[in-house]
Amino acid sequence: MTQHAFIKLMPKSTQQTITLAEIKDLFHYYKNITAKTGDQVNWNYGEAAFPYVMNERTHNDHTLLELVSNEDRYNHFYVGVKEENDEHIIFLSLPENATFGDKGKANEFCRFLAKKLQGQLHLFNGRIMYFYKR
Repeated sequence: MTQHAFIKLMPKSTQQTITLAEIKDLFHYYKNITAKTGDQVNWNYGEAAFPYVMNERTHNDHTLLELVSNEDRYNHFYVGVKEENDEHIIFLSLPENATFGDKGKANEFCRFLAKKLQGQLHLFNGRIMYFYKR
């Protein structure tokens, strides 16, 4: 069964609109900061923290970012952007063949994106986390 998590960009978020290219840039930033952490502890943490390759896919006239891994504990998941009622929403979708490792990394990336953008995070388990000032 496909699972979804999403981040709503709120009026008090750092930005109210976002594109897939900006999300891609945020993932590159994430890779960069985790690699620097790995350098400090003399370990290749960048590869372990982000074991995915990003590809763009088109599905039902929507462009999605597919994160694919060749690692044994990971498979893939999708990231996309949609607009509903003048709100931009970032969604992460775990397909049926996603692993527990994919779900863990997707949760980690959700928290990172929501914290960086100061959005409202709706996790896979239905819980909501608020990273914007209320």
